Amino acid sequence: MTGRLVVEDVRPRTPSGLQPAKSAVGEKIKVSVVMFRDGHDPIAGRARLFSENARSKGRPAQLTLVAESPLLPLGNDEWEATLVAEQVGPHRIVVEGWTARFGSYGADLDADSAVDLTSSDPVPLWVDRQRALFGAWYEQFPRSLGGLAGMTARVGELASYGFDVLYLPPIHPIGRTFRKGPNNTLVAGPDDPGSPWAIGSADGGHTSIHPELGDESDLRRLVEELAANGMELALDYALQCSPDHPWVSEHPEWFYHRPDGTIACAENPPKVYQDIYPLNFWPEREADRQALWKACREIFEHWISFGVKIFRVDNPHTKPVAFWEWVIDAVRSKHPDVIFLAEAFTRPHVMARLAEAGFTQSYTYFTWRTAQHGPDGIWAYMEEIAHGPKADYMRPNFWPSTPDILAGPLRNGPPSAFALRFVLAATLSPSYGIYSGYELYENQPASDSNEEYLDSEKYQIKVRDYHAPGNLYPLITKVNSIRREHPALQRLRSVRFWPTSNDSVIAYSKTGDDGADSLLCVVNLDPYATQEALLDIDPAAVGAGWAWPMNVTDLLSGEVFVWPGPKPYVRLDPASRTAHIFAAGAVATPS
Repeated sequence: MTGRLVVEDVRPRTPSGLQPAKSAVGEKIKVSVVMFRDGHDPIAGRARLFSENARSKGRPAQLTLVAESPLLPLGNDEWEATLVAEQVGPHRIVVEGWTARFGSYGADLDADSAVDLTSSDPVPLWVDRQRALFGAWYEQFPRSLGGLAGMTARVGELASYGFDVLYLPPIHPIGRTFRKGPNNTLVAGPDDPGSPWAIGSADGGHTSIHPELGDESDLRRLVEELAANGMELALDYALQCSPDHPWVSEHPEWFYHRPDGTIACAENPPKVYQDIYPLNFWPEREADRQALWKACREIFEHWISFGVKIFRVDNPHTKPVAFWEWVIDAVRSKHPDVIFLAEAFTRPHVMARLAEAGFTQSYTYFTWRTAQHGPDGIWAYMEEIAHGPKADYMRPNFWPSTPDILAGPLRNGPPSAFALRFVLAATLSPSYGIYSGYELYENQPASDSNEEYLDSEKYQIKVRDYHAPGNLYPLITKVNSIRREHPALQRLRSVRFWPTSNDSVIAYSKTGDDGADSLLCVVNLDPYATQEALLDIDPAAVGAGWAWPMNVTDLLSGEVFVWPGPKPYVRLDPASRTAHIFAAGAVATPS
């Protein structure tokens, strides 16, 4: 029965309320609730955060109070509080409300003197380490560098550009049956390397390293070199097999079979993967399902033993949500610091459900969001993922392109297109990534109708001159340095967009958790022409230190601009400057 005091609609939460919402160590957790009672007596309340200790067999988890904060009224019976978690792992949020006998929160802080005390049901929350929230990723095919040893030799250079995570496509043996040739042709020559996602051969499967890449000692050296440079390794977790994978002969019951008994290849219409067999996660026998799921979990355990704590998961939307709920929970129960990135370019509800199932981060539609306004524009999309209900549990990782996708202005685009899309990705989202070759402006699509690259590295080795003149590394290094120095760019939910007089110029601000750090980003969305605009901003809402008149410093160039009053003017020539990242005042910036 509903009591006299109603406490409902507690956020953050997932749609079902059964899976945990997400936060990170040190991140402000904004708790909101609807709370009211009959009559006119004053009410008060608090939000409390409990850490959930490990469950012991046959006994419920023990909860320990780790933080609490008073609820502040926002009007219309809506209240808000702020909590901060300091340790990784499972937590619970509980909101308590009461009739305030003395009309204040402080007088009733111990709640012992409160009348009609009402508590919400505990709301689950998973707290990740900071890397789950903030990081710059770089994707590299190690075979194009001669193997893991060649990759290790490049780590120091990547670290100097400010990258935090090195992501490698699958490093496993590659099958020969139906191996793909250059540009996804159906016939491969004897020296064609094939797609790394066609996993498995006589040399082993998902827990083996391709002999041409090196061995386990090479992988350990790579992990050690990354750690020495303040970086981490992310490996690809792709649950599919080539026809030559050991599982095909050892466990044929784990695969889909045609009526004639042959195993069916993978399809993701309109794409057909003749070199890949998809796994059947619901075989007829329960024992077979349990054995398959256990084997898939053991893949994680194997690579975690090498010190790998980040996994980019290939096509999770083609596997059951129930499997992800189970395996992510199983891995995190032993390794709570593991991070899972969902590569699910699929329908919105499916992407959201995978995030709810436990994926730490998600690829997004940013790759195709190129205009400022409209239902498919950048502004609307950021409002959805930064301020809507999905913000409680779905963390974005922005990629301007991937080995599979060359989209928008990057297709046959000039260097300025790569610059503007990079700045957007790196300043809109705390986590972003680029695929090697992006910094060299690789821009040739397979065709007018095909989003893949011409001469895709997925099917052939690509040797690059990473020090070719005019590359994007100076901008990458500068922006990554700004991201590390300014907490405002390490958060998602503080983003706020500001109108401009020109739709080709987009403006948005971000603030850090404490409100002291605030930045204003202005980007020219047109890679071909100079664009001018007047900005319609409210300095007080941008952050501390913003007020008319003022000086602002462009952190990218070090220039100081004088803004005497409202409607400041900006001019962005893509040939020399695609964006501003403004801080208030005359700021000393390193050369």
